[in-house]
Amino acid sequence: MKTLHTIAVTLLIIGAINWGLIGFFQFDLVAAIFGGQNAILSRIIYGLVGLSAIYYLTTLFSGIGEPIEDTDNLRPGFQTEFSEEHGIEEEIEDRS
Repeated sequence: MKTLHTIAVTLLIIGAINWGLIGFFQFDLVAAIFGGQNAILSRIIYGLVGLSAIYYLTTLFSGIGEPIEDTDNLRPGFQTEFSEEHGIEEEIEDRS
């Protein structure tokens, strides 16, 4: 599943760059590389970019309602690096 996600994001980046080039410079990179907008390879790329956008939309909102996981692994009582740290002595005694 991670591979599919990586492919979808890569195709979305290609599509975004192509749309940026069209918007700013009126240059369609995909059409220039694959032989015009009506060429079969260009149409396949356009279709894959569209499918990856639909796929990414479904995965984007799949985490709604799930609990947020604490990723910084801070224990209660510890402060930031700019203030005193409380509880270090207790943790050292607990390990002994």
